[in-house]
Amino acid sequence: MREIRVETRSKNYTMYIGEGMLESSARLAAELGGVGKVCVVSDDHVDRLFGDRLESALKSMCFGVCRFTFPHGETSKCAETYLSLLSFLCANHLTRTDWIFALGGGVVGDLAGFAAATYLRGIRLAQLPTTLLAAVDSSVGGKTAIDLPAGKNLAGAFYQPDLVACDTDALSALPRFEYENGMAEVIKYGLLSDAELFSRLESPSGISMGEMIARCVSIKRDLVNRDERDMGDRQLLNLGHTFGHGIEKDSGYSIPHGRAVAAGMGIMARACAAKGLCPQEVPVLLAKMLDRYNLPCDTGYDPDALFAATLSDKKRASGGITLVVIREIGRCELMKVSLDEAREFLRLGLCPEANA
Repeated sequence: MREIRVETRSKNYTMYIGEGMLESSARLAAELGGVGKVCVVSDDHVDRLFGDRLESALKSMCFGVCRFTFPHGETSKCAETYLSLLSFLCANHLTRTDWIFALGGGVVGDLAGFAAATYLRGIRLAQLPTTLLAAVDSSVGGKTAIDLPAGKNLAGAFYQPDLVACDTDALSALPRFEYENGMAEVIKYGLLSDAELFSRLESPSGISMGEMIARCVSIKRDLVNRDERDMGDRQLLNLGHTFGHGIEKDSGYSIPHGRAVAAGMGIMARACAAKGLCPQEVPVLLAKMLDRYNLPCDTGYDPDALFAATLSDKKRASGGITLVVIREIGRCELMKVSLDEAREFLRLGLCPEANA
């Protein structure tokens, strides 16, 4: 088992990575806060796979358990589901010393985390990621949110979990498509800050699941520890996300987050090379890596529509936006640009044939 300690200004906690962590999470929660009630929040797919196992483990530690399940998919990460969850917590009489267990991928973690942050002004939260994307990224760092009609993650809160337990057995059962979706975020971490990791990803057997997760989370941990509320260096984690979120919105969220981020990274790499910010080999190497994991490096959406969707992104500031530009494999930096400059980055990064 691997342990990664996260120490932020608001809360310190540990992420545990290893086999059997789904069952171990019940014991860890009891050790942290005693035994009370747990609301397990999950989507219908994940609940069917792991809900009974987790409930059994929690009951074996004498927790009272209730389960809230919603339809899988990004469209459920909305105000209606959020308010239904709050009402469910009230109906089951959870108190501030009780727990929410977020069992699932990024949608579940974001939604359950936002409910934990706002119900009774904050109750205990355990993140139990069941997708690679959630394990390496969204389960750690305390960003919680729901989507609004205007854009992704526009209503949310910074709320660190009390416990993160990543069961590598559960991740090994992922469908190939879901594994590839998560690999987009893994590739992001290599491109952002770990050239050795990027190189080792050239072979799927070049690194174990546990080590891969630990290396990604360690990079994120260091940034979150320095900048919990996303006002400075933590924004580096948005590599590929600014245009990626626009792609998600334009697709009506039919394109999953990882694949949208992959395309966003491809756009940014080509734009940076065109502007002389990074070597010409960078977009070539990135395109080969994305292709190795069956991920896109471009999008066919109309540039004007994509830019309009990008303007709804929460990272936009008055009159401009902060982009994560690539300098070389393993090194990126933040660049504040005007909206016109951001549009130029998008134009340069889109392949002409993608928009024919």
